[in-house]
Amino acid sequence: MPLALLALAIGAFGIGTTEFVIMGLLPEVANDYGVSIPTAGFLVTGYALGVMFGAPLMTVLGTKVPRKRMLMLLMGLFIVGNLLSALAPAFSVMLTGRVVASLAHGAFFGIGSVVAADLVAPHKKAGAIAMMFTGLTVANVVGVPLGTLVGQSVGWRVTFAIVAALGVVGLAGVAKLVPDMPKAEGVRLRHELAAFKNAQVLLAMAMTVLGFGGVFAAITYIAPMMTHVAGFADGSVTWLLVLFGLGMVGGNLVGGKFADRALMPMLYVSLGALAVVLALFTLTAHDKIASAVTVFLIGALGFATVPPLQKRVLDHAHGAPTLASAVNIGAFNLGNALSAWLGGVVISAGFGYTAPNWVGAALAAAALVLAFVSAALERRDPADRAVVAGSVPAERRTAAVHH
Repeated sequence: MPLALLALAIGAFGIGTTEFVIMGLLPEVANDYGVSIPTAGFLVTGYALGVMFGAPLMTVLGTKVPRKRMLMLLMGLFIVGNLLSALAPAFSVMLTGRVVASLAHGAFFGIGSVVAADLVAPHKKAGAIAMMFTGLTVANVVGVPLGTLVGQSVGWRVTFAIVAALGVVGLAGVAKLVPDMPKAEGVRLRHELAAFKNAQVLLAMAMTVLGFGGVFAAITYIAPMMTHVAGFADGSVTWLLVLFGLGMVGGNLVGGKFADRALMPMLYVSLGALAVVLALFTLTAHDKIASAVTVFLIGALGFATVPPLQKRVLDHAHGAPTLASAVNIGAFNLGNALSAWLGGVVISAGFGYTAPNWVGAALAAAALVLAFVSAALERRDPADRAVVAGSVPAERRTAAVHH
């Protein structure tokens, strides 16, 4: 794997850290600004909405900019946003900083996925995408716990200053290691938008929303579930989240490896197993050891779907994949928001803290159904079969590589 993937992974590590570390620092931030915890929660919601809307917006704005330069600009935006958060004199300014940082998120992963795939041979593309996403998964194991510890010990502003410094390292890495990749001639915004007419692209995005939504239906409510149902102490939630992060790291790498060999079978296995494990979580949540193992498996199976789904979008949006790739990153956040809301609905309805697991299982099962539908349509369409077989016409392959 080329060193350029390391630069992308470092950027992904910083982005993953800033996205999730705020959840552990909400009490400190709320206390500093004199706002309630629910009000401080807008720092999470604002970031997620920024990713959803920022991914297509920043990608569209960057259609006339070479990919390497656009990645550098996005890391610059990320640095500015985190510095603004670290220095914010008022809550509204910090919220602005969070939104500014979030604008870089979706486009960085979307454009980065295209760049990562273009850096390697066709049979290694999913593995290259997984290598970049390793930065995001490792952030949940290392960056988020350490950032939370630093924020609680010496101040949350220090945490965001450190994250901004990580952005500087990522920016330098992209500048130094990522090769210049010229745009394809003749590929314009309308070509990028045309990818959304492809049913396979839309099906892959729907699988992203539902499959990853299944994960966050359960994980969003892991704290009350583990403390009130499994009987863990409040302080145990941190290491349970680390366990979830370790599962994400392993699942991401395994998903990338096997997606390059058999993409659709990998999706069938991971989505099917995820639906089963989430359903069983309603039972295993009552036992400490069983619930800890289940949390790890949810992280592993959930992130095993990421490289194959991202690669599937790239394959079927060939010729103009950048916008579709970025929008698919926004789809992950849409799934997170949707599932967190649905999980809250069933808890509020009185079904208990394990009820979101049934929601997650249903979402993952729905994603599995869409995977079978997608495969059935593919078998009937010669053009789709050509994409899967790697026999896309030469001029289209060239456009995909050089766009």
